[in-house]
Amino acid sequence: MNRMNVNIRNIREEDAEAYLELCHTLDRETEFMMLEPGERLITPEEQRQKIAALLEAGHSMVFVAEADEHLVGYLGAYGSSYQRNGHSVYLVLGILQAFSGQGIGTRLFAELHRWAEARNLHRLELTVMAHNEAAIALYKKTGFEVEGIKKDSIRLRDRFVDELYMAKLLPS
Repeated sequence: MNRMNVNIRNIREEDAEAYLELCHTLDRETEFMMLEPGERLITPEEQRQKIAALLEAGHSMVFVAEADEHLVGYLGAYGSSYQRNGHSVYLVLGILQAFSGQGIGTRLFAELHRWAEARNLHRLELTVMAHNEAAIALYKKTGFEVEGIKKDSIRLRDRFVDELYMAKLLPS
């Protein structure tokens, strides 16, 4: 695919239908996302409400990658309002296969870092299937380190696969 101009921005309520379609497409085209095709049962209106609640809460954000007025990827950062873990966010990344390898993931992480630093966050964390070499390479490139292994964490068709715990600590 030719490289095209990709805009990275915060999600908006009006993105609900496009975001939901992006997630459905990712569910179909890769085994690395959590949900199987057909398991995502949320309606566009429910998705809009979830986005509104996320934006209102202030401790979470979804960054989207938009090309030619279509969403082609996202990086979700999900935090907590609790004192003991409010310094931390859990991350979920998804980029359409046709747009992988074009630097979109790196740009999404750069936007995440700006957002996290503005909120004095200290810990970014995620899990990744141990055989997802491209994602692991991206995470390591952006400063994440493996902290542990979740043995047999995911059932993928007829086998169990491990997940890696990865995290990055930001300066306090």
